[in-house]
Amino acid sequence: MVRLFVRGVVKRRKLPKSGLRWSKAELEVETGEGIITIELIGTVAQWLYEGDRVKIEGEVSSSTKFRVYRIAKDGDILLYPLFRKEYKLERKNPVTGEPLYEYNIVAREAETEEDYRAIVELEQYHYASKKELVAIWRCPDGKLIESNVPPDCENGKAELVAIKGSLPASRFLVLELEKRQSFEPRIVAYVRVDPPIPLMHRRIVKNGKVEIEKNIRLKVFPYDWVYPTFWPEKLLKKLKEELNELRAKYGRKKALYLLSEKIKEEALKRCNSAGARIARVVVHPDYRGDGLGMLAVSAAIEWVRERSIPEMKRRKHFVETIAQMARYHPFFERVGFKYLWDTASGRPALYYPLTDEAKIRIEKFLKEDPYARKHGGVLYRPRYGGIKPLTSPIIIKNITKM
Repeated sequence: MVRLFVRGVVKRRKLPKSGLRWSKAELEVETGEGIITIELIGTVAQWLYEGDRVKIEGEVSSSTKFRVYRIAKDGDILLYPLFRKEYKLERKNPVTGEPLYEYNIVAREAETEEDYRAIVELEQYHYASKKELVAIWRCPDGKLIESNVPPDCENGKAELVAIKGSLPASRFLVLELEKRQSFEPRIVAYVRVDPPIPLMHRRIVKNGKVEIEKNIRLKVFPYDWVYPTFWPEKLLKKLKEELNELRAKYGRKKALYLLSEKIKEEALKRCNSAGARIARVVVHPDYRGDGLGMLAVSAAIEWVRERSIPEMKRRKHFVETIAQMARYHPFFERVGFKYLWDTASGRPALYYPLTDEAKIRIEKFLKEDPYARKHGGVLYRPRYGGIKPLTSPIIIKNITKM
């Protein structure tokens, strides 16, 4: 057994042609002792480029396990192995407060195709509509099919290609039941984490009229905390001339495909913000109301703080979310998010500070901004007053069956 501890520079990467998020990728690293080739999962390797500095440590034997770090300006960032943490969640009797049962949960980054298929299944439960198709599948003959379940292909098994609505920059955290009955699902919740959205404006009502205050985040955070984020549309505008040349040579469809791949790669390479966005939180319908939503958000915050998700390039200062559901359920606020404003489309935006500096900036905004002072960072306000809890169980007597 040989102990390995080296620093080096990425020379080349080889990403999988399909199943990028869960398939293996090769990474060649030039060190003082020569070239080392290691395998990483595609969802991590896509964020590493030629010239990036990394640190590799591990034990080289018949079974090789590595820890790979990005050497960043503000400290080393652990890239691999993927995030994994165990949690225990008690479900208590609402009357006595005594524990009824305990969930043993593993929160980890989605790693296999089966994990992503489970995410598709959760999305299907979330929408509960046959009209909303949440995934794209590819048959062995290359045919693409939109479906909520794996479609039947004439000549083999369908491969999951994409979860609609997600970005190439998206990362997925799943909550897995570590101890479960045979009838229980393996994955009971998931969280999708994206870079901050490119543009965010605030909707305010002034003198009875709706006004839009542009780029509201820059009133709270420095420009280089928000940007550069994942913004392929901005690159597309700059490449119109190249698009026209490709269209003349290959036709519109192939030209768009070729350019979209180039834009995606460039957008991923440029993306390097100090924020993250919780874009999706979905809990299996049979497990709602037990606190799994709060646990999922808390685990995602820890994931972002520890690994600088999704880009893994620099220290993260804040997590944002834009969630209409936050008006009706306070689980984001219970975790520690502060409501700052409504977006131009009327959806509430909430923020969680990951650093003391971010916390100070958010508190300052809530004190000094005239509109934020009115709500004080609180979004959810129950319509009904408090209810006196039961002092003892309800006992039903003299029940007969007619």
